[in-house]
Amino acid sequence: MSLPSNLHPDEASPPWLNKGDNSWQLTAATLVGLQSGPGLVILYGSIVKKKWAVNSAFMALYAFAAVLICWVGWGYRMSFGDKAFLGYLPNATMIYFQFVFAAITLILIAGALLGRMNFLAWMLFVPLWVTFSYTITAYSIWCPGGWLAKRGLIDYSGGYVIHLSSGVAGFTAAYWVGPRTTRDRERFPPNNILLMLAGAGLTLDGMDRTDASLAVLNTHVCTATSLLTWLILDYIFFGKPSVVGATQGMITGLVCITPAAGVVQGWAAILMGMMSGSIPWYTMMVLHKKVWFLKQVDDTMAVFHTHAVAGSLGGILTGVFAVPKFNRLFYMVTDWQHYIGLFYGFHDGRTTAGFRQLGVQLVGILFVVFVHATMTSIICLLISLVVPLRLSEEELQTGDDAIHGEEAYALWGDGERYESKHNSVYEENARPPSTKGDDDCFKTFWGNLLSRPRV
Repeated sequence: MSLPSNLHPDEASPPWLNKGDNSWQLTAATLVGLQSGPGLVILYGSIVKKKWAVNSAFMALYAFAAVLICWVGWGYRMSFGDKAFLGYLPNATMIYFQFVFAAITLILIAGALLGRMNFLAWMLFVPLWVTFSYTITAYSIWCPGGWLAKRGLIDYSGGYVIHLSSGVAGFTAAYWVGPRTTRDRERFPPNNILLMLAGAGLTLDGMDRTDASLAVLNTHVCTATSLLTWLILDYIFFGKPSVVGATQGMITGLVCITPAAGVVQGWAAILMGMMSGSIPWYTMMVLHKKVWFLKQVDDTMAVFHTHAVAGSLGGILTGVFAVPKFNRLFYMVTDWQHYIGLFYGFHDGRTTAGFRQLGVQLVGILFVVFVHATMTSIICLLISLVVPLRLSEEELQTGDDAIHGEEAYALWGDGERYESKHNSVYEENARPPSTKGDDDCFKTFWGNLLSRPRV
């Protein structure tokens, strides 16, 4: 049976290229890209105070664009070399696929810095961090030549490279940048909870980035279990089912399952969800208020708890629950037997191998913490020699309008004041006068309403 003529190999479609694999790899990369924009762009823009909506969303969008230029220029080669390292795929496909992981790592770091970082400092931080910090862990863990990859560290889709890295780097950067204003630290309500949920949903669905059906199912099962666990704990201890809390629980579930998604059984994903919904909850709600050092760092989105703690937890539990045969299917190497979780080490009479795998996972955590705490500190100190890391007091009080000359919402009569002089067809003093249908109509409506006789 011969292939149709349009499927015959040619110069544009060589025999080694599987079009289906290539198409799915690009689709999976696009799903991860949707986690960043619009997912985290919407989430950040809506979960913060109204005056920080534009700045928070734009920090995420800027990082996405800046990382892409750095990645195609030098970042991918520094991390993975000149050739695609996974299967038979074009270099362009793998460059794009790995780019979206690098981009979301920087966007997650931004979550710890919302509401006070100088935007110019952020513009410098992004290319420096992706070049001198991210590439180190990406090479060490994901590149076949990396020292942790050679020792058998299991990180299915970024628990170490993305989540633990962003949690440590975000917390470290937050220390150097300094806190928000006292008023913002005391009261920082979301400006739009419905949009926050929309952003969270896009972030969740973007996790369907693998061709392994087990990984997709495990991801959603762990995330749902974590969300419900966090929700129940909020209900028990605070008496209300917090929507913001449920979103945090969703995030910790996503983070925890990431290193293990395709290499554990479904029952293990449920257990991981229960722990990811309770342990980070405890560190955030209880320990954070008792540990002096944690209280000194203003981590806006609590990325230390949702990513560093949950990412470390996921890495450790991967070393406990990883199934050897699943690792053989994922890594496709001849010496796959050493990829074994401690639970299966006891079950199969290979306890030494199980403890070794758990030890490798722990060493990986220590390595990531050391690298990113060190490099992030160096980068922040260098930037501070050029520009301030923190916004001025005037900018901190005003927010978006002082920083960008724009605001997120134009409601009721605010439209006249919202229009930016930097992006308008009119000069600052040459705008058309307001008409009866604008503020006057608004005032007349409320005047008539308030003057009506009360029953």
